[in-house]
Parts: sequence; C-alpha cells; structure tokens
Amino acid sequence: MLPIEVQESVKKLLRDFRGEEVEIAAVSSVGGGCINDAHRVETGAAAFFVKYNDTKRYPGMFAAEAAGLKLLATAGSVRIPQVIGFHDAKTYSTLVLEYIHSTSKATGFWEAFGKGLAKLHRQEPEDGRFGLDHHNYIGSLPQENTKHTDWISFFITRRLEYQLKLARDNGRVGKEFTKMFESLYRFLPDFFPEEPASLLHGDLWSGNFMTGETGEPVIIDPAVYYGHRYMDLGMSKLFGGFGQSFYDSYGDAYPLNKSWEQSMDIANLYPLMVHVNLFGGGYPASVKSILRRFS
Repeated sequence: MLPIEVQESVKKLLRDFRGEEVEIAAVSSVGGGCINDAHRVETGAAAFFVKYNDTKRYPGMFAAEAAGLKLLATAGSVRIPQVIGFHDAKTYSTLVLEYIHSTSKATGFWEAFGKGLAKLHRQEPEDGRFGLDHHNYIGSLPQENTKHTDWISFFITRRLEYQLKLARDNGRVGKEFTKMFESLYRFLPDFFPEEPASLLHGDLWSGNFMTGETGEPVIIDPAVYYGHRYMDLGMSKLFGGFGQSFYDSYGDAYPLNKSWEQSMDIANLYPLMVHVNLFGGGYPASVKSILRRFS
C-alpha cells in the first residue's frame, strides 16, 4: 500500500487534474528501479501510474521529469505518457502519470520509432543553444544543463568534466583519467559534425521505451536537454535492444553522416561515466578502453 502521505498527494493531484474528488480503489506494485517506488493505482475514473521517492534525497526530481515529459510531448513525435502532476511533500515526492497498458510490438514498430525519434531530433531550441533552462537528473545523479552556444564546449564542461570530477572526488578513477580525457578533447570536433541543437530524450536505452495499447512505441524516464543527436543514438546502442530497422528508418527521415557509427563510443563516454559514478564495477575499464583507442 502507498504511504499515507503519498496517498494524500495522489488524491490532491487527481482532484486538481479532474476537478473532482477521486478515491483510490486498489494499488499494485510495478517495476520502478532502484530510485523510485512505482505502483499502478486504480480509481473509479481510471488507472494511473504513480511513483514516489525521498523528497530530501532527490530534490526537484519529479518537477524536472514532468517538465521534460511535457517538452518531449510538444514535438508530436513518439508517444509520451501524459503528466497528471507532481507534488513534493515533507517526506515523499510523488509523480502521477497516465497508466499505459503495454502490449506486444505492432508491425512496423521499429520503423515508426526511428521516424518518430528523427522528428523529435528536428526540434530545435528557440535560442539555438545547447543545454536547457533548468537542471534535471540522469538516473539518480544531477544533470547540469547550463547553456552553451556550441556543442563541444557543452559536452566537455557539462557532461564529461562534471562526471569526471565526481568520479575523482569519490575515488572511482585516478589522475590518469584526467590526462586521457584532456588528450581526447582536441579531437572531439572530428566525431561530432556541426549541427543545430536537437531536443533529446537524454537517456534512451532499451529500458526507457515500451509499447502502448496498439503496439506503438512510447518513451519514458527522460533526462531531457538540447544536445547533439548522436547522444541519443549512442545511448540506444550502448546496451542493445534496438532493431536495425530503427536506425534505417531514422536515417531515411534525418540523414546521418556516413561515419556516424564510429562516433558512438565517444558519445557514450557520458553515460559510461554516469555508470562509473553510480555503479563502479567494470565501467572505469570500459571508459579507459575508449580513451586509449581515441585519445
């Protein structure tokens, strides 16, 4: 069952959304990962997806996630769960979304997904800059989105250097990592062709998409910002799970540089450094292997 404080937050959010009192009829647990407790909440009106976490430990997480989901939805590309609302109470923060009944993939799922992501990446910021007007999270780590006018400086300062400092401070990596990263930086323009900033999901691995009621693609749990589109594509390849027709369809809708796949390891230095800081294990060795090959 949901904690009483979370129940009250859910009722408030549903009342504000629907304009009437809504009673909780049943609650069942669903997979929510290591950060959030996630549940399906049945009401007389409909079923909703509810997740909650520690307000003090993850300040502003759900406000940022709600803002990111709404921004992705403006693209009208891949389906995004509708945001019902979020609430930060004393102990718990709560996010309520529409509940999506998942089914098997429809015919043409990967083609539709590729075209949809290409359309998402065509969305550019009004000011043309890389970053976002607020910070958010990637996993349980803060994601710093201060804007830059060019991708390379943003990637170095707000992505690689931020994670590298965190890893050094926590004893995850040694000083040799700093030297290897610095040796790589001058080559980064070779891996990222100059392009306008794209609206990104930001954490596009196979665990962050699902299928909707008609078998269509749905993307969830974003870490949104405006960046180079290679970041989403690289993340999609990091742990596999995306069909080849996804990439073919994407390339048809938004053509890629012929050597784009050679850049994926460089793009994935960011999520790999995130994993270094979250999990340690063999991830430092994976990062070092890439740095040795390219720096």
